[in-house]
Amino acid sequence: MGKNSLNTNKQFMVGNGIMAFGVFAVVIIFLYMSFRFKRDADRVITYEGVYNIEITKDFAGDSISVYLNDSLLLNRTLPDASLKLEVKRFAEDNVLMVVDNATDKTSPFNLKPEGSRVEVKKNGDMIYILEREADSLLE
Repeated sequence: MGKNSLNTNKQFMVGNGIMAFGVFAVVIIFLYMSFRFKRDADRVITYEGVYNIEITKDFAGDSISVYLNDSLLLNRTLPDASLKLEVKRFAEDNVLMVVDNATDKTSPFNLKPEGSRVEVKKNGDMIYILEREADSLLE
């Protein structure tokens, strides 16, 4: 009976030692991976390209909001002249949203990833968005 109980205790202690070593190895691997990925995340990502947004005279006297992704670019009543905005590209995929503040109608538009010239027009209650290549600015 004495030999058998010593063997059981010995097996239990060896099992606990292996499990502690396994937990220690997992913690070391986790710390290594988290520090390695943190260095990659600290880099600032920049994108080439510029969006030239022109809001035409059709919006004279209207209150609109212009968003690029979740960033508010403009929220005001527009004057009688056309308005031009120049925005550097700051995300991989960009969506231009024009909101008519009087009716809360939203006009979303997916923009080209390399930058472009965008013209926003209004005809009645409809908002039209026309996108051209950035190179066509020389016209």
